[in-house]
Amino acid sequence: MSKNIIITAAVTGASFTPTMSPYLPYKSDHLIADSVAAVKAGAAVVHIHGRNAHDGSPTSDPEVFREYAAGIKAETDAVINMTTGGATGQTIEERLNVVRQLQPELCSCNLGTMNYGGFPMIPKYQGKWNFAWEAPFLESTRTEPFSSSFADIEYMLKYLQNETGTRLEFEAYDVGHLYTLAYYAEMGLVQAPIMVQMVINTLGGIGPDVDNAVFMVRTAQRLLGDEVEMAVLGGGRYQFNLITVGALMGCNVRVGMEDNLYIGRGRLAESNAEYVEKARRIFDELSLTIATPMEARQRFALKGADQVKF
Repeated sequence: MSKNIIITAAVTGASFTPTMSPYLPYKSDHLIADSVAAVKAGAAVVHIHGRNAHDGSPTSDPEVFREYAAGIKAETDAVINMTTGGATGQTIEERLNVVRQLQPELCSCNLGTMNYGGFPMIPKYQGKWNFAWEAPFLESTRTEPFSSSFADIEYMLKYLQNETGTRLEFEAYDVGHLYTLAYYAEMGLVQAPIMVQMVINTLGGIGPDVDNAVFMVRTAQRLLGDEVEMAVLGGGRYQFNLITVGALMGCNVRVGMEDNLYIGRGRLAESNAEYVEKARRIFDELSLTIATPMEARQRFALKGADQVKF
């Protein structure tokens, strides 16, 4: 409870599509400006996925990530966290190539192959799509799991970190993922401080009950030790409920349009800064304080923004 809360702004992701919100950033100038505003609002970390500028479809092109990251870096001191999860249909080689080339301070590491269901969103927008790729992409999540094998995880642990100096933030979508992480920690492959994020309310992962959030956090503490750097994110309308629970348990939090398009009941968020501002209002009322990018670097033992390749 003595630690300041590190807020990550996950600004675009790959789950939602442009039809769902006109405010979802995917063109570089929009995404950069939106990220900068989120940092000014109090985010210490910006988590990015790549999207094609012409239609918002997911991409693993390193040059897209480079443009985003360089633009954010030019205007803020935020930690930039790049996905290795990417999107359904991208190969592990495509996803890891971004990190190999750009060598960010931080990247994600999903702790298992899993179903990641976006297809239930299709009926709400049927016949109203802005782009032809959207419905087939969402439908593909019905038949194609997200792949992150033990071999993929071991490569990231044994080689990717050493090759790039990039530290890993581990993504746990269910309690079994925490046991996977504990297994590799016992083998000596996970470097302290261990950063693990509880991803709650993805179809295929653990559900959004408060009891589940508490269970995930307590399990991580038991398996990994009290000094583990934990974060909580909640998908969809459960976002602010679950980050509040996480913050009260001493966790960091993630907010943004990757996980939720709405800032309130029936009201689309117009920027990622809105999520950070709302989180800060909640934390202020609870007498909780937020961390700066410098503090995040120190607590995560990151190499520094001068050591990246963008």
